[in-house]
Amino acid sequence: MQKLKTRVIRKDVNPEWNEDLTLSVEDPNLPIKLTVYDHDTFSMDDKMGDAEIDIKPFVEVLRMKLDNLPSGTILTRIQPSRSNCLAEESRVVWNDGKVMQDLCLRLRNVECGEVEIQLGWIELPGSRDM
Repeated sequence: MQKLKTRVIRKDVNPEWNEDLTLSVEDPNLPIKLTVYDHDTFSMDDKMGDAEIDIKPFVEVLRMKLDNLPSGTILTRIQPSRSNCLAEESRVVWNDGKVMQDLCLRLRNVECGEVEIQLGWIELPGSRDM
């Protein structure tokens, strides 16, 4: 299992990370788990909530091997439901020659909180073709 961390943003109740994190996906049927923490200097960090990202719809579009679509073309839409953490509709879009997905996730196990994420696919040299 891979674990990645963003940098700590101090003294901000509405932080923006704007960081790129790269995960190696071995099984697209498994969700990506996200946990948000409040960083504490002298004690254990406090868990601020968690969410899961279902990447199956994104990967299904990647497998279509699309090309030469107008930028901004919506390829599929995913609606919020009890089985996902979406706070609003998510769209998989063709953008500048790439498949991208913007997600607004409602954090679980916390009173309130949302996280916005953008998914993109990177083919690494020597990797298996999707």
